[in-house]
Parts: sequence; C-alpha cells; structure tokens
Amino acid sequence: MAKIAIAGVAGRMGRTLVELAKATDGVSLVAGFEAADSPFLGQDVGLLAGVGALNVLVESDAQLREREFDVLIDFTTTSATLAHLADCEASGRRIVIGTTGFGDQRRLIEAAATRIGVVFAPNMSVGVNLCFKLLELAAQVLGDEVDIEIVEAHHRHKVDAPSGTAVRMGEIVADVLGRDLKDCAVYGRQGITGARDRKTIGFATVRAGEIVGDHTVMFVGAGERVEISHHAQSRATFAGGAIRAAKWLAERGPGLYDMQDVLGLRG
Repeated sequence: MAKIAIAGVAGRMGRTLVELAKATDGVSLVAGFEAADSPFLGQDVGLLAGVGALNVLVESDAQLREREFDVLIDFTTTSATLAHLADCEASGRRIVIGTTGFGDQRRLIEAAATRIGVVFAPNMSVGVNLCFKLLELAAQVLGDEVDIEIVEAHHRHKVDAPSGTAVRMGEIVADVLGRDLKDCAVYGRQGITGARDRKTIGFATVRAGEIVGDHTVMFVGAGERVEISHHAQSRATFAGGAIRAAKWLAERGPGLYDMQDVLGLRG
C-alpha cells in the first residue's frame, strides 16, 4: 500500500486527487497540506473533496517533514513546489511534480533526484504521453518538409504560457529534427512578420473560461495537414496519472523519472 500525501490539497486539483486516491486500490491517503495562512487548515480533506470524511485533516506545509508518507503529489506553484521538494529531500521522501513553469529552476529538481525518487512531468495524462510518442514518429516521417505549429488552450487561471505540455511537445519535435527549441521557437506573431521560416516551430496560446487543457500539433505540408491533438475534459485525467505515478514511484529508488518511464513507453 503506497502512502501518499497531497500538497495544495484544498485546491481544484488537490480535491480531484483526493477523490481519485480514495477510489484507487493500493493507495492510502495519509496527509494533505496547504499554505500556513489557508482558511482550510484543520478541515477534513474528504469533506472538502465531497467524498465523505477520511479522517485526514488539512495541515500546514510546515508539518510536511514531520509526517510519515511514501510519496508527495504536488500540483501547486513553482516556489511552493521547490520548498516541498527541499522538505522531501531532507526527510528522504519521494515526490511527483505536476507543477509547470520552472525554467532554469529545473536544475534544482535534477539535483534533488540524485538523492530521492522524483517523477517530474509537464503532463500526467496517459493520453498526452501517448501523443508524445506519436509526435516522435510524425517528426521522423515528415521531417523538414512541413511547417510545424503548436496550439494550446487552458483556463483563465493558468499563470504560465505556453503550457509546459506545449513546450515539451516542441522539445520532442525539435530533438527529432536536430533543432534546439530555444533557437527555433516562435511565440506568437503580430504585425508584418514576413514569410514563415520552415525551420521554426510556432506556438499559439489561448486562455479563456474553464478550458481544462487542449493541445494540437500541426504538421502542414503541400496539399495536406497532419494534426495530433489531445483534449482534456476533466482534471481527473491528470489526477489519475499522478496517482498512477505515485504508486509506481513508491517502489523506485533515487532518480529523475517522467510519465514515459511510469507508462513503460521509454524507447
């Protein structure tokens, strides 16, 4: 039985994680954490999630190092996640990170993974990770003969753009084509931009309403267009993948893993 804890347990994703944890065999939810000033401290996480009392109360992040658990699942903010990562590293606990937008701070995650098990993925969805593999194949087959554009849409509350998933999609395609995404990415267009350079990879971002998450990669050539798309209809798709990752990680040693490892898609 994998003993898991959830950071940001009172948030939208946190409550979905509680619901999925209760419904998943082989998982025991033993702790839930929120910021020290959260109005939800002391409340039952099950009641917050609408699944009935679980006798697990929301605690302050300051209690994280003192609680016994195998794996922490974290979909919070970059600053909060890095603080939780340090706590897990200090106490020898594993962590599943679904937070995005780290940039150069990724090196801190990589360093921690030399001492503890870390699953770090821009998207925990099983379907999205299947799309990652399909993108490799599409890029291999279509090569430099197409224009490549990535369009993503999320809810109005998302704070980073483009999404971590969109960036990862771009990285996968660029790697296959022997390009460096930092050099070939174009983030939005405005005004007189001139003809498109085929060596670039374009990104377009939409933020509106309560869109859970849509991603489409277009490979556009002469007379045809190939699209690989994923449309998330519920946060449960991400939460389910994170729970699956936590169960998998509970039996692993130190290392930096992603969902390709969890799902056995590596190589």
